[in-house]
Amino acid sequence: MTQEVAGASSAWQVALQQYDRAADKLNLGPAVREVLRNPKREVTVHFPVQLDDGTIKVFTGYRVWHNVTRGPAKGGIRFHPLTDLQEVRALSMYMTWKCACVKIPYGGAKGGVTCDPKKMSSRELERLTRRFTTELGEMIGPDSDIPAPDVNTNAQVMAWMMDTYSMHRGYSVTGVVTGKPVSIGGSEGRQDATGRGVVYMIQEAAKSIDLDLRGARVAVQGFGNAGEAAARFLGELGARVVAVSDSRGGVFSEDGLDLPLLTRHKQETGSVIGAPRTQALSNDELLETDCEILIPAALEGVITERNAARIKARIIAEAANGPTNPEADDILRRRGTVVIPDILCNAGGVTVSYFEWVQDREEFFWSLDEINARLRRIMVRAYDDVQRTASEHDIDLRLAAYMLAVSRVAEATMTRGIYP
Repeated sequence: MTQEVAGASSAWQVALQQYDRAADKLNLGPAVREVLRNPKREVTVHFPVQLDDGTIKVFTGYRVWHNVTRGPAKGGIRFHPLTDLQEVRALSMYMTWKCACVKIPYGGAKGGVTCDPKKMSSRELERLTRRFTTELGEMIGPDSDIPAPDVNTNAQVMAWMMDTYSMHRGYSVTGVVTGKPVSIGGSEGRQDATGRGVVYMIQEAAKSIDLDLRGARVAVQGFGNAGEAAARFLGELGARVVAVSDSRGGVFSEDGLDLPLLTRHKQETGSVIGAPRTQALSNDELLETDCEILIPAALEGVITERNAARIKARIIAEAANGPTNPEADDILRRRGTVVIPDILCNAGGVTVSYFEWVQDREEFFWSLDEINARLRRIMVRAYDDVQRTASEHDIDLRLAAYMLAVSRVAEATMTRGIYP
């Protein structure tokens, strides 16, 4: 999509605009404001990978720590052809605010490799992952920086990262990544955590506007891990998922999509396009679908001042990072649309990643019911904090979430002081 390309190139500027709005409202002092505006560490690596045909290709990868004042760096690894330093830098800042918003004791980081994993074999992806992990060297570790899955990465990629790191150490270090398979120290519930957290937030937002989720129409842009899980859980609550898309396009059914059939179709064909008993629609059309709930769960920068006025949803739940730019936020607020911001809405993933990290360190694992109960408690508490701040200052949920998050990181920064 053209919007995705534009969004990726401007992601850092959007992140700074959102931060500056909160910093202005908080009247942050110039020193701490400047500290929080800049990433702590940025690493760019160029590394060769042997492809299956025997040729060598050099890939470029990135890892950025935005801020580690409140704890170890935490953030996903994405494999995508549009990944660049600007995007990774922005996403690392989002992670700082996300962890602070839900009071998880981590700092923000992000990583990625510029590649098209859909054109690579499993063996090529494994070689790329292991070499990238090695290139990061001493940067990652269970006490310093804990990667996790993101766009086009999954539990298998995390397993390769954990194994590579462990081989260099000479013993198994399960806590170096989260989002691993359960068989090697992963947590129950991690696969669905982001989507489950999104649904918890939608439930709270629906209460605030007296929206009955039974029969509510839902559109999901991005039928990956988070989008699929959110759609599935909303369907279980009685909502009607009418539109879904992936990177190739989307499908629509006024009567509601058959989600199990749609999931099987995507597994078999690689896309939701052409699923039985559906009409085709584009990603742009999906955003403007008649629905009560819109879930942008793909890439950043898809909701802008160009299309915000045509969005009909009453609730926008940001399962993706940075899907809405500040100009669109202003339009949506004037229209009365409830936007559940990314740093709150999709924080279920990092929350259960935190649970996984804790379980690995304790070598004691919790049940799925316990994990889901803890996740709901943390997410609902965070929503209540954000809603209360929004009401007190007569602002939207995004600015309220940013004010809470930035103030917490600023307080930690000032409390620790400037070394030396």
